[in-house]
Amino acid sequence: MNKATWGRLEYDKVKDRLLSFTVSPAGRLLAERHEPSTNLRQVAAWQQETAEADDLLGSGASIPLSAMEGIDPFLMLLGKGRIYHEQELELVSVWLTSVVQMKKYMNSKREIAPTIAAYAESMYDCPELREELNRSIRYGLITDQASADLAFIRRHIYASEDKIQKKMELALSKYRSALQEPVISKRHGRFVISVKRELRKQVPGTVWDESASGQTLFVEPLDVADLQAELQQWKMEEERERTVVLARLSELAESFSHELFQNVEAMASFDFITARAKLSRSFEGKKIKLSTMPVIRLVAARHPLLGNNGVPLHAELGFGWRQLIITGPNTGGKTITLKTIGLFVLMVQSGLLVPAEEGSEIGIFQQVIADVGDGQSLEQSLSTFSSHITVLKEMLQQASPHTLLLLDELAAGTDPTEGIALSIALLEQLLKRGALAVATTHFNEIKAFAARTEGCQNGKMAFDIDTLKPLYRLEIGEAGDSHAFAIARRYGLPEEVMLRAEKWLERKEGIRTGELGPVEQVQTSVKRARAETAVQSKAAGEESVPKQVKANLKAFVKGDAVWIYPLKRMGVVYRPADERGNVIVQVQGQRFTFNHKRMKLYIPKAELYPDDQYDLDIVFETKENRKVRKLLNRKHVEGLTIETPEEKL
Repeated sequence: MNKATWGRLEYDKVKDRLLSFTVSPAGRLLAERHEPSTNLRQVAAWQQETAEADDLLGSGASIPLSAMEGIDPFLMLLGKGRIYHEQELELVSVWLTSVVQMKKYMNSKREIAPTIAAYAESMYDCPELREELNRSIRYGLITDQASADLAFIRRHIYASEDKIQKKMELALSKYRSALQEPVISKRHGRFVISVKRELRKQVPGTVWDESASGQTLFVEPLDVADLQAELQQWKMEEERERTVVLARLSELAESFSHELFQNVEAMASFDFITARAKLSRSFEGKKIKLSTMPVIRLVAARHPLLGNNGVPLHAELGFGWRQLIITGPNTGGKTITLKTIGLFVLMVQSGLLVPAEEGSEIGIFQQVIADVGDGQSLEQSLSTFSSHITVLKEMLQQASPHTLLLLDELAAGTDPTEGIALSIALLEQLLKRGALAVATTHFNEIKAFAARTEGCQNGKMAFDIDTLKPLYRLEIGEAGDSHAFAIARRYGLPEEVMLRAEKWLERKEGIRTGELGPVEQVQTSVKRARAETAVQSKAAGEESVPKQVKANLKAFVKGDAVWIYPLKRMGVVYRPADERGNVIVQVQGQRFTFNHKRMKLYIPKAELYPDDQYDLDIVFETKENRKVRKLLNRKHVEGLTIETPEEKL
């Protein structure tokens, strides 16, 4: 799947939160490697695991997970003949105890979580190894019970130390006058007494150390030298036997290497599954219906990263329509709606529960591609528009019925006229390929496309026009307005600027936005366009070469919907091009003449009126004229005439 999209939809942030809920290195590693699946059975299995773990947590039970501290390094050395020390082996002992607890816990929770409880059957509590470790090691030390020889050696060590202690107490009394202080201490493993330097000769024996000032010498009295040598000999025997015991325990652990690895995998899986449940519970996620079809229905869905601040979203895609065009003001929630839809798909396909209500349903998508954000890149020399085109190209390459495409701000980053045309062409192509698409826009032409195109639906972000505040609620079935002027006033733009903007829009932009303006506005635009056409025609020598023009005529037919570049709007062909290439088009009940080069085919007549017998007079004639014509076809009526619209040049 498209990993760049994961960042755009903030899936990586959700995954970071998932990692924070793991308790073991192995469980965290599983979470780090986890990705959305495109396999329905796999997704269903993950969803079931997470839902069962959620039920376990909801029952108030504490799942006995193990942090498995030190287990990974231990397992990495298994099979290499290493002799482990006491602390490492004790960690294994403690961990095996947690394995026993997990098996008992899961066995008692079969009714609540039958699927994941069955996973505990793959765990081995290794009773032989566990009992031997518990008997041989305690508090990080080898016990006397680890071996008979070790117990025998330690009895002699205790006896030797007892004899030395008694001898040292006698030495304290015997050499009292030469001592710095009457205490017995150890230096380099030898029992010593502290003797004043100047009285050193009064105490025969070996000096093992001295104080920092040099005024005190730590002397082993000659009286205990033989006993000290004997003790050291027993200590060496103890160390040899300790090595024998550790080697035996290490070898025993090696013999259970398969079981130990199996336990780590199972415990890591429990950790990962529980982390998914903890994450889902953090935003009140629920298990929703998985569909075998690529569809989306969200009921009261809340963005998981917004918490209680998120407004419930109701959205639908893939049932009655495959494209949803969302309009509305800036800061109205269009982008967060896109992200919520895309993020929910990724989360569901990752086995996570989502914060939505009953009735929600999501299918499996092979690709989720989002074009959200401006995408500018200094390193790749990408402008906003270039970055959009790069993503759009990928969308076209990947588009299929099992692809979800999310497009934020269609037609942005370039000339609006060209951007709109490109956007509509893209939406048409995506619709042909059956891909599911959700797009946001501010342009009326794209709203109109959605309104007239089968398989496409408009939606708007609700806006309170009285308070001038967005409601962050998606309402499907109706296009919305940008409310740019109202919002600008709310944020304090000077009234002089606002009035000037409204006047400019009324005079210059009425046609482009599709709003009905005064006839004079259309006529002014036409006159300007005709003047430009005349200049260009003269420069190109069009009047002197009618045959060449005729050879290059665009084959428009009566009834074709065409885009008129000078007017920046749509019209309908009333009369095809003459030999000079001039076409008569009807716009809002008026007829104008333009050269064929000044327009392009928008929707062919065959698509607008599939019935060959369709009466085009309905389009070009007024209702009154059609009644008069029908009457005149039957009989002559004195004084009755038909008025046709005057052609504007």
